[in-house]
Order: sequence, then C-alpha cells, then structure tokens
Amino acid sequence: MNMKRLRQLVLFSLAVLLLPGWLQAADFITGQSFSGDNEITVTFAGPANTEVAGDITKYTIYEEADPDIRLALASAKVADDAKSVALTFADPLNTTQTHVVSIAGLTGEAITTFTVAKPYFGYLLSIMISALLIQNFVFTKYLGLCVFFGTSKKKSTAKGMGVVFTLVMVISAAMSWFFFQFILVPYNLGFLQIVVFIGLVSLTVQAVDTILRKVNPVLFNSFGVYLVLVIANCIVIAVPLILANNNYNFLETMMLALGAGGGFLLALYLMSSVAERLELAKIPPSFKGLPMAFIVAGQFAMAFLGFSGLQLF
Repeated sequence: MNMKRLRQLVLFSLAVLLLPGWLQAADFITGQSFSGDNEITVTFAGPANTEVAGDITKYTIYEEADPDIRLALASAKVADDAKSVALTFADPLNTTQTHVVSIAGLTGEAITTFTVAKPYFGYLLSIMISALLIQNFVFTKYLGLCVFFGTSKKKSTAKGMGVVFTLVMVISAAMSWFFFQFILVPYNLGFLQIVVFIGLVSLTVQAVDTILRKVNPVLFNSFGVYLVLVIANCIVIAVPLILANNNYNFLETMMLALGAGGGFLLALYLMSSVAERLELAKIPPSFKGLPMAFIVAGQFAMAFLGFSGLQLF
C-alpha cells in the first residue's frame, strides 16, 4: 500500500513539473498549414529560438498513417521576426494525409508535437473541383468519349444527358461504396470489384431507363442507344474503381461522383454549344461531323490544361 502511494506521489510530482512545459509548448504553436506541394509553414505565438527553429536536425516529421517513414527536410527558413518558420522538404508532400511534426528544444527541454492537415471541408471540395476541372474525365483522361460525341450535338440533349449521367453516377457510386466496404473488403472479394461495379451500374441505369420512359418520353427517345451505353461507360466504372483504390469514405465518394458527373455535364454543354454553331459554319466536307468534333474536343482539352496545378484549399 505504501509503495502504491509512493508511486502515485512520484507521478503527481512529475505531472506538476512537466505540465507547465507541455502547456507552454502547446500554446506556443498558433498555426500550421501546407504551403505548396513541399512546404509547411509553422507560426509561433512569439519570437522563437532561431537556432532551434532553423536547425533541421531538431525536426521529426512523418505522415500519421506511416510513423516509421521519416520525411526528409531540406531546409527550415525562419522569418525575420522569428515568429514563423517555413519547412521545405526534399520531396513533394502528400497533403491529403495528416502530418505529425515534432520539434526538440523549441520551448526549453520539451519536445513540441503538433499535426498539420488540410481542413476536411476544403479537402472534400478539392476532390470535387479536381474531378470537375483539374482532372476532367473527358478532357484530361479522355474517358466516356462514345457518349460524349453522340449526345453533344444539341444543348437540350446534352443537358438532359449530363443530368441523367450525374444521377446514375452518384447512385451507382453510393451503392458501390457500400458493397465494397461491407461485402467485398470484409470477405476478401476485391478481385470481383469490376464485375460487381458493372452490375450495380447496370441496375442503376435500368432503373433510370424505366423512370425516364414514364416521366419524360421525349427526352428518353432523344437519348436513343446512348442511355444503354452508360452501363459500360468508362467514367461510370472509373469512379467506383478510384474510390476503392483510394479507400475513400462515403462523403469523399459523393464528392468524387458529383465532380465527375458535373465535369461530364460541363463537357457536354461546352461541346454542344460549339456544335450548334458549327452547323451554320462553312466547313470543308472532309472535316464535317466527327473529324471537326475531334478538333474542337482537342482544343477544349488544351484549354483545360490551364487548370493543371490549381490548388484552392
């Protein structure tokens, strides 16, 4: 009993001695964020010890998911007022992952540890914007071209197809996520994911086909055979494969599906706007139809290259 009390007394004494240092270390770091692909900016509450803050050997940095892999730090540049430091890394950082940073001796003898991560809401928006513009599935990945060229001749058809395509993509992505997380992964059936995903897409398209036939027969007839082609469309299959490969959660999956569907809708609308003007233009006979469509699509693809490297969050 005496030994137990003695142990408690020792632990309490250590806590009293170390708690002020821990609180000081926690309060001293007022901000941390990613600055570019290979840089982290740390802000201090007051002037820091420049010898410590500027010494890369004092830092230990790793991804929270891989604590055994230390990230190589190239330089630590302290600001003139010593209230911030820019940590530059030798290799690009995976900014989608949470990073753990430890600094030895920043506040006395204590080791200051904190995490750096993107705001989750911004991360979700970055997934959607990336699929919508930066990595547009039509203009940068060249997927879904059969439906793209077939239904992009009139704005009305393009808008309707884009909305239906987005609806199919969102529903099939949600179903694919549930099947992948609760059936394929627990029972080690990952090798069946392509077959399962195609089946889920087929089920979704059949449901949309039946509903659209009853609700809007005119729009259904304008789609023709292209609604059936959605079953084996590259984009609809690519979204479930991407979510499975990146192990996205449900919200991230929905953002990816909305971004991919919105990107396809945008591509269809842009192409249909040009196609209606081309009908009145004087085009050499050898370039009419699909050849001119490929030329216009190539120009759009070059324009979308301007979004490469765009980072909003």
